[in-house]
Amino acid sequence: MEKNIIEHSYQISLSDRKILNNHNSFLIWFTGLSGSGKSTIANAVEQELFKKGIKTYTLDGDNIRRGINKDLSFSPEDRTENIRRIAEIANLFIDAGIIVLAAFISPYKKDRENIKNIVNDVNFVEIYIETSVQECERRDVKGLYKKARAGEIKNMTGISAPYEAPENPAIKIETEKESIESAVKRIVDYVKPKLEIKK
Repeated sequence: MEKNIIEHSYQISLSDRKILNNHNSFLIWFTGLSGSGKSTIANAVEQELFKKGIKTYTLDGDNIRRGINKDLSFSPEDRTENIRRIAEIANLFIDAGIIVLAAFISPYKKDRENIKNIVNDVNFVEIYIETSVQECERRDVKGLYKKARAGEIKNMTGISAPYEAPENPAIKIETEKESIESAVKRIVDYVKPKLEIKK
């Protein structure tokens, strides 16, 4: 089947889109436990970028699993496929000239490495939202930890499934020590140089 797939060349290039938008495009990937604050911080970062006229789009775990990935479970294999599909979607957005913000637990290092391979290392900004299991469980905004402790949820990251923390993220946010405002400022300051198109 693959031999019958021929890539079509279109006249509008990524460079054209970047020039039109007046900024580069790349992926800002937020990883951390459920309840760590990934979506909250990603949302606040997107608002700041939007105010600056930056074209953005946010991909979020719950939203993606309601649509394109609704056929996937939380088994290790399906988690890997979940992340692979999201990376491919993000890659399309990058090609469209848009800054993608993605907030996903993404517990396995190998899956996050695969994201880099798909979108290209230079287009990948990894943000580790570090929050202890105890704090995430205290917040338990979705009631998932309570259900996991009661045995109602299998493969719950941090409880019955592992989380492999990033070793060298671009930025690490410790939400138990740092305010959302401070975290957002650090992230926006970090990506600012990446936004600029080199003439």
